[in-house]
Amino acid sequence: MEDISALLALADRMLWVTALVAAPVLLASLAVGLVIGIIQAATSVNEQTLTFVPKLAVIALVLVLLGSSMMTLIADYTQEVFAHISRTGDAQQVAR
Repeated sequence: MEDISALLALADRMLWVTALVAAPVLLASLAVGLVIGIIQAATSVNEQTLTFVPKLAVIALVLVLLGSSMMTLIADYTQEVFAHISRTGDAQQVAR
């Protein structure tokens, strides 16, 4: 039962890490799309490709500013997973 609860804890942490890594990029893209959509509605310019370049620039800026913290989150989670694998392997060798 302990292994199952540890795996569920890792899966729960994986979902949180995924949300924390994806949220800044998605929220920035959503905000830029909303602002540009409002501008397009106000000016009656309905060009689909107009939103692409500003979104791309904002996403690049978010990744430059927050990329190191995103990678730290992913690296910490990866170390946690490998530590769990190591502990599980050690426990199985002791049981033999």
